[in-house]
Order: sequence, then structure tokens, then C-alpha cells
Amino acid sequence: MNPTNDYSMWEVFIRSRRGLDHKHVGSLRAPDAEMAIQNARDLYTRRSEGVSIWVVPSQQIVASTPGEKEPLFDPADDKIYRHPTFYELPAELEHM
Repeated sequence: MNPTNDYSMWEVFIRSRRGLDHKHVGSLRAPDAEMAIQNARDLYTRRSEGVSIWVVPSQQIVASTPGEKEPLFDPADDKIYRHPTFYELPAELEHM
């Protein structure tokens, strides 16, 4: 019996020093969230390039299928609130 078969699959997201968002960097197997974070640190941040790690159980991720592309991503030009080109942004706003 292989004990890793009992481990859950986790998706790993890392926030770099330069970025504001977390990027998906890969997957790993671990018995729990704490071990998943430790393993993610060892596997994906070898040169101290990360400042934050997220691990998410793979079975908790819900995704669309490529066949749903048209209804999900069809442009909505008639809904002007989705394209805020007419808003004035304050000068002190750094990240938008």
C-alpha cells in the first residue's frame, strides 16, 4: 500500500515580492493544510521569491469548461457599468 494515495491534492498559489496577486504555481499532495504549506514553501520558493503562500484543496476548486466560453465571456457592450472608462480615479490611488 502506498501512503501517498491517502494524501489530498492541493493547489499552490504564491505571491511574489513584486506582485499584488497570487499566481498558481503548481500542485502537490499532502495530508493536511499545514503540511501543504510547508511542502509548497520547499518546492516553490527556493530562492525566497515569495511573500505569501495559499494552498487550496483541489476538490474545492470549481471551474468552467471550455464549452461554456461563449455564454460566460460574451462581451456585454450594452452594460456600460462593466467598462468603467468614464470614472475619474484619484491621484493617490496606486494600484488599480
